[in-house]
Amino acid sequence: MRLRTDDDIYRARLVYLGPPGYTLPVHLPYAQYGLFILLVPLYMFIHWLFTLQVELFPAWEIALAIVTTSFVFRYVDPDRPARMVIRTALTDWRRTREPAAEQRDPRLVGSRIRIREELA
Repeated sequence: MRLRTDDDIYRARLVYLGPPGYTLPVHLPYAQYGLFILLVPLYMFIHWLFTLQVELFPAWEIALAIVTTSFVFRYVDPDRPARMVIRTALTDWRRTREPAAEQRDPRLVGSRIRIREELA
């Protein structure tokens, strides 16, 4: 069970409502707009690397940016900012996983160690 904090700073959200007089139908924090704006050119560049073409309207890139932004901000809260979520995802993705089968560590036995009195 999550308790709702009574601290007003945690409840305050920096939200862009739209231009004056025209409220947008969705209320997203500024950080989501920023991440979306960074992801669209990134996905366009990746698309260009594969096809060597730039689309007039990058529909797939916009869709991927929306999905990625919503996935990242699913884990964002006042105690865990978006850059920490992204950093954690990148580090977990690069790290190797534990092997499925248990492996025994080599035994270190001193039966083959010979001690000499002087070095030649």
